[in-house]
Amino acid sequence: MPKTAPILLVLAYLAFISLGLPDTVLGVAWPSLRAQFGIPASAMGAALGAGLVGYFASGLWAGIGVAKLGVGGLLAASSALVATALLGYTLAPSWGLFFPVGVLMGLGSGAIDSGLNGYAARHFSVRHVNWLHACWGVGASAGPALMTFAIAEGFGYRAGYAALASVLGAMAALFLLTQRRWDDPRPAQGDPAAAAASPAPERAGFRAALGRGRVWLLIVTFFFYTGLESSVGQWCFSWMRERRGLSVEAAGAWTSAYWASLTIGRLVLGLFVDRFGPDRLLRWASLGAVLGVAAFTGSGGGLGRAGLLLLGVSLAPMFPTLMARTPARVGEDVAHHAVGFQVSAATLGSTLMPALGGVLVSSGGLGAIAALVLALGLALLLSHEVLLRVTARRI
Repeated sequence: MPKTAPILLVLAYLAFISLGLPDTVLGVAWPSLRAQFGIPASAMGAALGAGLVGYFASGLWAGIGVAKLGVGGLLAASSALVATALLGYTLAPSWGLFFPVGVLMGLGSGAIDSGLNGYAARHFSVRHVNWLHACWGVGASAGPALMTFAIAEGFGYRAGYAALASVLGAMAALFLLTQRRWDDPRPAQGDPAAAAASPAPERAGFRAALGRGRVWLLIVTFFFYTGLESSVGQWCFSWMRERRGLSVEAAGAWTSAYWASLTIGRLVLGLFVDRFGPDRLLRWASLGAVLGVAAFTGSGGGLGRAGLLLLGVSLAPMFPTLMARTPARVGEDVAHHAVGFQVSAATLGSTLMPALGGVLVSSGGLGAIAALVLALGLALLLSHEVLLRVTARRI
């Protein structure tokens, strides 16, 4: 694993916090936006859909961006794009100009996500990758608090978005100042000994990456993972409230506990992942996810609540650890493309599977959610077992 300057590790932690900041503020700003623009509740789908389009496209082409701009250049440009999008949210005079900005937001955020994950997978230990993703949770928690403060103090949602724009603008400046440090060191010309000691991996093209079965296995695994994580997160409140009869406060508290268990799990399991072994941890985590889903959907008492927390803790290390193992599984020559594909697949899974849940509930009632999340849990376990078997000789 190439040696990394400590300043880049610190900057990566800050970047993951800043990446999480704007991701969760739309819900807080939404009542103000509806009042400002006179739009129905269903209009939120337009804003979310615009972001999805940008995020998905960005993940697909992030590998090409790294090849053209370098990691530092991509991070600087993408952070500037997110800052510009947040400024666009601040200044947009109408809904017709507000929601399309989500495409820019998704393009920038997706590129940051792919660029940082790709770099972290090559340069940081699995422990640090887990902690980096826990930092995203810190930002995702702080963003709504910042927006709430801006609205509650009478500054309005525009001030909240302006504050977020300033944070991302500062990150863009930091990435620009450290741009060259993010590139892998290359041996001096005419120094064959140095070249042999630290060869820079040749990077294969977009099509070469898509031609590898291991890449597709990871794409499928990420789709199932985020599909399960997001489906449970989006439908947990309804399940607890309508299926289990909990009060609004209790159902909300358990939904928050589920998301908190993901962040806490990454912090705690990050301490032990190097000692336990990342592949063994992933195997036990995928099995724990199935057991957690079964307990959560099958019991209305304490066992069901414990199952929800087990599910959250089990899912916690999967995204960062799978990312960290990507170069070893698919080869460093295509890892920059593979990471982008995985981000795109994760975006699709987190959007399409909860939406499918809505279709199933409309036709078959809330009980259909249990069948959906159980199926996703089993699919995740199976896809990861196949991935382990296929890549065993490589790693």
